Amino acid sequence: MAEKLHLTHPWLIAVWPGMGNVALNAGYYLLSKLDMKVFAEFESDLFDVEHVEVREGILQPGRRPRNRFFLWHDPKKKHDLVVFLGESQPPVGKYAFCRQLIAFTRELQIERVFTFAAMATQMHPEHPSRVFGAATDQHNLEELKRLELEILQNGNIGGLNGLLLGAAAEQGLHGACLLGEMPHIFAQLPFPKASMAILEVFVTIAGIELDMTELAEQAKLVEQQLGDLLSRVEQTFARQQTDEEEEGFSAEQPENERLSAEDRQRLERLFQLASRDRSKAFELKQELDRLGVFKEYEDRFLDLFKKST
Repeated sequence: MAEKLHLTHPWLIAVWPGMGNVALNAGYYLLSKLDMKVFAEFESDLFDVEHVEVREGILQPGRRPRNRFFLWHDPKKKHDLVVFLGESQPPVGKYAFCRQLIAFTRELQIERVFTFAAMATQMHPEHPSRVFGAATDQHNLEELKRLELEILQNGNIGGLNGLLLGAAAEQGLHGACLLGEMPHIFAQLPFPKASMAILEVFVTIAGIELDMTELAEQAKLVEQQLGDLLSRVEQTFARQQTDEEEEGFSAEQPENERLSAEDRQRLERLFQLASRDRSKAFELKQELDRLGVFKEYEDRFLDLFKKST
């Protein structure tokens, strides 16, 4: 780190890509609504370059996935928050990576570690998302029970969402994993309702205020869309059962098309607006997701959270 940070009882929240973008969506919402600033980038030799981008026929230089830290100073002086946002999980050496990450955060005197994840179940998209939880120790577990979360009794948490907490406990840090419920049949689609459910639990634990209006609106819209899609799928299967000749159903994904001039102008306006008021950044991310171009703009989006010079 380029400078010595003075933090007040800081907590770490770590998020990575996963089912339904549940963890990342929650992380991005915290960045936007708390006006967080990037303060460090974590380098690891465990990552390799797995592909190169092609833009209009031109191969771009390869780069490793980036891992960045963002900071929010709590005005109430209770718990500063550090969000770690990883673009990808390492293909090998996951536990070694987690140990490196915890060792890095020990320099910040992190007192508690949280990870966010998705829990795929048979839930209907229109039903409320439950939050499941697991903790590193009995004290944190009792807190989750007081909040009436669904406690994971037996099984495992795949990926870094669980491994990081194992590495944290190994080095004397404690915390919990919060998992938002989502429909397993839509595991590859964004499900913001689960992100919102996680954040509602987290802000209760942290004792902070967070305007959930935009996330609630996005969750309601996706709920309606997935409910309609599920209804159409069920009707299609019902018709197939009565047909002598079965016809396959496929939900076709429209091909990625280049953005129109109007789309690009709208994105530029949103970038300008978010650069002046970072609370508008989540609205920008929603539009990037809708257009299917977030990866193209990801670095520019995260640059909005750089410290002002």
